[in-house]
Amino acid sequence: MISEPELDGGTGFEVAETLTEERQPKPPRPPRARRPWLWALGGAVLASAVWGGGLLAFRSTTEPGLDLRGYGPADDLCGTVELKALAGVLGKKSEDGSAPGLDDPAVYETSCSITFGPPESGYSVALSYTLHKVTDPEPEFAPRAKYYQVVTPIEGLGEQAFFDSRGDQGGELRVLDGQAELSMSIYENHNVDPDGKPIQQTKPIDLTGIDVPMTQDMMAVMAALKK
Repeated sequence: MISEPELDGGTGFEVAETLTEERQPKPPRPPRARRPWLWALGGAVLASAVWGGGLLAFRSTTEPGLDLRGYGPADDLCGTVELKALAGVLGKKSEDGSAPGLDDPAVYETSCSITFGPPESGYSVALSYTLHKVTDPEPEFAPRAKYYQVVTPIEGLGEQAFFDSRGDQGGELRVLDGQAELSMSIYENHNVDPDGKPIQQTKPIDLTGIDVPMTQDMMAVMAALKK
């Protein structure tokens, strides 16, 4: 019978020690926290980009541009109007002339003058037409009219209209209709003969109530300028 080996001095096998230990897996490294100011900055940039893009889209869909109400350029202002009401008061049209105009993406402007009766002793009507394509002329209209002493309101003509009588010398009418600004002035012609003496009118015209035919003709001018 085989006996158990003696513990001291015997040649029996000893219990082997474990040479290696089973290594436990290291816990995963926690994610690095983002710096608060970088996160805030990135969020602000993103929010700004989104807001800006949204604002641009909003503007592109809600701002159709200025409404010119059909007003357009007039290459020959005096040639497109007749001024029939004034002709009935001042006499037959004898001549007209145009001044150099302005045609720009921001503004269009032109003017002309028409003479009624004898050129040397009749009356002239000056017309001016400005179409504001970008800016709003409304805040400046009434102050400018007041500056030129054209202060009597005319109802039913454009958005705003003012008139001033110059007595027997004529009168002035200013009108604002949306982006269009118009003016009509009547003045007496003063010329001299070859000897330098003033040429007198053969038949003075009573211009009392001249605002009525001026208003009628201005309405026709405004209609002719709309395309």
